Amino acid sequence: MDKVTYSTPLARSSMAYVLAGGRGTRLMELTERRAKPAVYFGGKSRIIDFALSNAINSGIRRIAVATQYKAHSLIRHLQRGWNFLQPVRNESFDILPASQRVAEDQWYAGTADAVFQNIDIVDGYAPEYLVILAGDHIYKMDYERMLVQHVNSGADVTVACIEVPADEATAFGVMHVDATDRIVSFFEKPAHPPELPDRPGWALASMGVYVFRREFLNEQLRRDAADPHSTRDFGRDIIPFLVTHGNAIAHRFARSCIRSRDESEAYWRDVGTVDAYWEANIDLTDVVPELDVYDRNWPIWTYAEITPPAKFVHDVEGRRGTGISSLVSGGCIVSGSTLRRSLLFTGVHLHSYGSVENAVVLPNVDIGRGARLINVVVDANVRIPAGLVVGEDPDVDAARFRRTANGICLITQPMIDRIAV
Repeated sequence: MDKVTYSTPLARSSMAYVLAGGRGTRLMELTERRAKPAVYFGGKSRIIDFALSNAINSGIRRIAVATQYKAHSLIRHLQRGWNFLQPVRNESFDILPASQRVAEDQWYAGTADAVFQNIDIVDGYAPEYLVILAGDHIYKMDYERMLVQHVNSGADVTVACIEVPADEATAFGVMHVDATDRIVSFFEKPAHPPELPDRPGWALASMGVYVFRREFLNEQLRRDAADPHSTRDFGRDIIPFLVTHGNAIAHRFARSCIRSRDESEAYWRDVGTVDAYWEANIDLTDVVPELDVYDRNWPIWTYAEITPPAKFVHDVEGRRGTGISSLVSGGCIVSGSTLRRSLLFTGVHLHSYGSVENAVVLPNVDIGRGARLINVVVDANVRIPAGLVVGEDPDVDAARFRRTANGICLITQPMIDRIAV
């Protein structure tokens, strides 16, 4: 097909529809009170900020976010941090909780249903294209480049895919493509993933990012809603149907991944387990991390809480406030403690004579005097008792906290309260 010529960026005639209703059960207690997209990441952001920032930085000015599971903290974050879009500039930001709009007993049955139930709201804005986004991944991507491929290829649906080693692709939905990247078959978590024709040993895994013409998607959602056997899901129903009966094209992430000069590889993370979450956060403490969150050309927008600067105090032997290879957010006080290869979110207070190493500490945590924490994730608002030691005795840790197979301890306030009892 000949290339289509257009006079304005396609992003300006598009809407980003973010699916942010998932719980993320493998994050264990981190998602007991919040949806996975609302989980903190990177010192001051939430996971959902990456998909939303990609949309804004790509030029998309109409955004909708569908929420469902324990959505209060997510909705509060969106209201505080994403209220700068203005209708007078043809911009919009809609939060769409599951509100039984179709039937009084029907919440969102699946990702496709989360769009279908709000189809009238989307139609009211009349975007030419819909960019469907998962709200729970960490990556930087220019959706305009994907939109251009979608239009130029004449695709019914374009699916963003990341190249992964074939032996790791068993955990993903995998696309089998021909030499032109047309998707010829789709496999959900296959035991033997099909390899890329131009890169043996590698496979294409779906990123949960799709582009459709709005009117075409509406037709498919109505068709799917009328199918009694459908699970109302993009990955399980809509995409496989179009692979078989339509023109489905794969978009390789490397073509639209945003990289600063310090980023050598295309970066995408699911952070779906405690180990993966800890590792992705701790990786940011590297001298040259794989993900550049300091890239001012592609900023990660978020709610900017007003806080005083971080402070390091006391300078006597044995009681010196120090931070080495660490990220420390505003409002933190490191008072006579040692911090190594750790990431502190807003408002953390480390009291004297303690040490924290390889730690991801979420907002407003208070770490008592003499506490020693190694290889931990500490949930928000936890009060660590004075003298508590974590990370030195695996058996004691496992009896008190959520300890992963890799030795990372997740600490929440109820776990601390049980120790006190």
